Amino acid sequence: MTGSKLVARNKRALRDYFIEERFEAGLSLLGSEVKALRAGKASLTEAFVETVEGELFLVQAHIAQYEYANINNHDPLRFRKLLLHRHEIERIGKRIRERGYTAVALSLYFKDGKAKLEIGLARGKRQVDKRHDLRQKDENREMQRELKNRNQ
Repeated sequence: MTGSKLVARNKRALRDYFIEERFEAGLSLLGSEVKALRAGKASLTEAFVETVEGELFLVQAHIAQYEYANINNHDPLRFRKLLLHRHEIERIGKRIRERGYTAVALSLYFKDGKAKLEIGLARGKRQVDKRHDLRQKDENREMQRELKNRNQ
């Protein structure tokens, strides 16, 4: 099985943070979680990455319970261990400890049949930065509209 299939994207992270660096991590999941992801039942809106005893965990990511699973279904908000190389874990952990940095979940997808998470090392945007981005977006939209009208 090749290619990738997007399951969930965190649009809020791109609006609220400057993403400085991106990493791809594997996830340690239960069987019912994988089936729920394949059904597209996940949300990364509040998700972030936290270090616990030298390991990285995905926190506040909601993966809905799989409806056909038995009584051993998973907890939708449980901590999920991230699978990365040691040097990547140390680098991300070091940056998280710095003031103003956080690691946010950007997207969750399947790549070659395996669940992957894109993590972004991010700095928070201030209100002024958000307004500037909206203004830039509106100007680009107007410019595209003008170009489209001229070509017709």
